[in-house]
Amino acid sequence: MSAQSWQGIRHYTIPQRLEELAREKGSSTFARFGDWAPTYSEIDRRAAELGGQLHALGAEPGDRVATLASNRYELVELIVGVGKLGGVLVPLNPYLKGTFLKHQLSDSEPTVLITDSLGWKSVRPLLPDLPSITAIVLLDPLEDGSHPQVVDYATLPHGPLPERDITPATTMAIVYTSGTTGEPKGCVLSHGYHARVGETVAELFDLVESDVIITPLPLFHASTQLSALMPALTRGIPVVFLPEFSASRFLKTATEVGATILSGVGALASLLLASPPGPHDRAHSLRIINLSPLDPALHPQFRERFGVDPWSESYGQTECVFQTFLDSSSPRDRGGNGKSLRDLELAVLDDDGQPVADGEVGEICIRPRHRFAMFDGYWRRPEATLEAFRGLWFHTGDFGTVRESGDIRFVDRKKDALRVRGENVSSLELESALLQYPDIAQAAVHAMASAVGEDDIKACLVLHDGHHLDIEKFFVWMTDNVPYFAVPRYMEIVDELPKNHVGRIHKHLLRERGRTSDTIDFHARGLKIERAQRR
Repeated sequence: MSAQSWQGIRHYTIPQRLEELAREKGSSTFARFGDWAPTYSEIDRRAAELGGQLHALGAEPGDRVATLASNRYELVELIVGVGKLGGVLVPLNPYLKGTFLKHQLSDSEPTVLITDSLGWKSVRPLLPDLPSITAIVLLDPLEDGSHPQVVDYATLPHGPLPERDITPATTMAIVYTSGTTGEPKGCVLSHGYHARVGETVAELFDLVESDVIITPLPLFHASTQLSALMPALTRGIPVVFLPEFSASRFLKTATEVGATILSGVGALASLLLASPPGPHDRAHSLRIINLSPLDPALHPQFRERFGVDPWSESYGQTECVFQTFLDSSSPRDRGGNGKSLRDLELAVLDDDGQPVADGEVGEICIRPRHRFAMFDGYWRRPEATLEAFRGLWFHTGDFGTVRESGDIRFVDRKKDALRVRGENVSSLELESALLQYPDIAQAAVHAMASAVGEDDIKACLVLHDGHHLDIEKFFVWMTDNVPYFAVPRYMEIVDELPKNHVGRIHKHLLRERGRTSDTIDFHARGLKIERAQRR
């Protein structure tokens, strides 16, 4: 079918766009990941082959196909291969383990799971409670004998693509977000929504045929797929994926591959600035470095050292990437987060759903101006979807204000969510995990300011009567049962938690207490999770 459009924003499907690019510029490079660098013709053929292989394993159009692995080229193949099948990709954070991992697999009910050796180690004990999974595809050799459900990615059985009708409205992915106090919810994202983000970013960055996008972000993140891969597909330009971010090597790599656009997050700026000066600080070809959020006070230092003014005035969520962005036609307001995008209506509302005056704080709320400007709702959670769209506005759960420039400024999270090193952490999910430790009777977690931006986590714990907590033993338990980014840095054992008359914990009082003389800093005690221990 031909691509639909809304005022110049095309709404296509992933297979449709791949086929167009294979016809128009088949010998050009699609993407790079180390030595893996297929052309558009090659990736289009591989996507069709992989779609047929997944179908041979039992995956039908509309079935979920989950991935659980650190950055590697196969994940890029799977994005387009699952799209070609008409399946629904469920990219899972590779650091999930225990109940965190079990919830997302139970909720999404994938037919096929593709994982690496470390993911297999995490998921294997959970399999008796995951009946939907009929096949597990291992990206690494199986080291512990055979297993009836396991097949090797390199030797997948072949089969034809099934009959399918893929339109922009077809679901492309379910991406889990922990933006509230409850369990993570799956955001349902269509092919048209993916295309909308790609078209929007390509327009905002004024991408041209000579551009090369580079990103070190994790491939399971929606932002990597949406703000790096999709703009590249929109303009037919290559995107370079990195296994991980290294401040000491990044600019050298960016220079070598001729990258002109960096898609990243604000924390990368602090790491780059903290690295020793090097010969590639200004030898690169980067013209746009998108790093949000980033303290405006760091902009001059970044610009002076690297020769590029960073872009950080943006705001968005998985439910809608992006919502606001720097308006290059207006004077730059570095204290804001840009203006609403043209396919959205945005308002800052009070608790009664009424607009607040400019300069006053309210909740950032949005409405789509066309079908694919936002997500399609929360997976199997119609009540949560209706609640999020109450009053015919999507409520982001974030506080903001309208500045004198007309820009929106994100102020704080309205709900009790935590943001650590680019990852959302559900306080309820973390508290539930901590309560599994035998000595702990009650647990409450809250955010504390981090020296590297975003949050550190503090856990306030009430022990069972007569119990004692072995700090080192407890930390080791957390590393085995909690994703590394959700492990609290701080802990305080308290006699009781402040509660209201119905038993709800007053988190604001805990936040006001902050770091007390009784607060234990795990890092100060030498208890840290090294990179090799994260999975």
